[in-house]
Amino acid sequence: GYAGVITAVKPGYFTLSMDERFNLDGGYIGLFKWFMGDTKQKWVGFLARDTMITATSYSAAKAMLANTTMLAPAYFILGGNKAGEACVITRARTKAVDIWNMNATMWYILETNYDHWKAPLFLDDRRTQANFCMKNLQQKNAGFAGLFNVLSTKPVLNKETTYTALMQVNSGKLETYLQYCPDPCYPW
Repeated sequence: GYAGVITAVKPGYFTLSMDERFNLDGGYIGLFKWFMGDTKQKWVGFLARDTMITATSYSAAKAMLANTTMLAPAYFILGGNKAGEACVITRARTKAVDIWNMNATMWYILETNYDHWKAPLFLDDRRTQANFCMKNLQQKNAGFAGLFNVLSTKPVLNKETTYTALMQVNSGKLETYLQYCPDPCYPW
């Protein structure tokens, strides 16, 4: 079992998904500090769970996820129920490093476990293919079926993919799929 939250919908308010962020100041340092008595830090899954329970708006969820000290770095992908309410919060253990907000010039934002302002690891460039697929999909086709197809296209789908989640905040709909990537499938 797992007592935290990784992916969830608070119907009518916001959607939330957490992705791993690889960083030298990672979970081992936070865990060591926690064991040494620094219990003000939150476990990432517990912060997400607390956000789902207590936040009553997109902006409240965004503030909690951006400002709470955590044990490990992460990406929080947050969606709201109004136009423009979407962001990727890039977290270090102690604070938000970046908050990438959707704006009027973009109809989607895309996170693939690498800081969006840096080039992805050359062995794992899912971002280029995902952006290509999203541009071909176009906003008018961005329903569950279209997004599932993008997320199931190699190399967006790869050996590191655990599952695919599709969420719709207004209806509270959440679909999750265990994914399998038949060989050849990279990375790793």
